[in-house]
Amino acid sequence: MDNTTEKRHQINDLMRSTIEKIHEMADTNTIVGQPINTPDGVTLIPISRVNIGFGTGGGDYGKVQPHGFGGGGAGGVRIDPVAFLVIKDGITRVLPVAMPPVSAVERIVEMAPDILEKVEKFLDKKKADETL
Repeated sequence: MDNTTEKRHQINDLMRSTIEKIHEMADTNTIVGQPINTPDGVTLIPISRVNIGFGTGGGDYGKVQPHGFGGGGAGGVRIDPVAFLVIKDGITRVLPVAMPPVSAVERIVEMAPDILEKVEKFLDKKKADETL
C-alpha cells in the first residue's frame, strides 16, 4: 500500500469514527423516546428535534516523511423537545412543548398580555383611589 492510499484510509477511519460517535449520541430513540406509562393509564411518548453537525479534516505535512499525516474530527448534537404523544383510552393526541422565545420582539409579544393586565389593574386601582 503506498503512502497516499494509507493517508486516505486514515481520513476515512477518522470520518467513520466521528460519525459512529454522533450515532451513539443521537439514534432513533432520541427522536421518538421510550414510552412512559402513568398509573392512571396514560402513555406519554416524547418527540424531539435533533440537529447534528460534524466536520473532519486532514493534512499532509510533507512528502519527505513517510507518515506525515495530521487530522481531526468533531461533532455535535442538539436535542430540542417538541411534543409528547399522549395516549389514553385508545385516543392519541399531540401535546406540543412551547419553545422559548428567540428574539426580543418575540419576548415582548409573549409578555404583552401580562403587561396589559397589570396596567389595567393599576389604572383600576388608581381610579378607585380617586373616587374615595
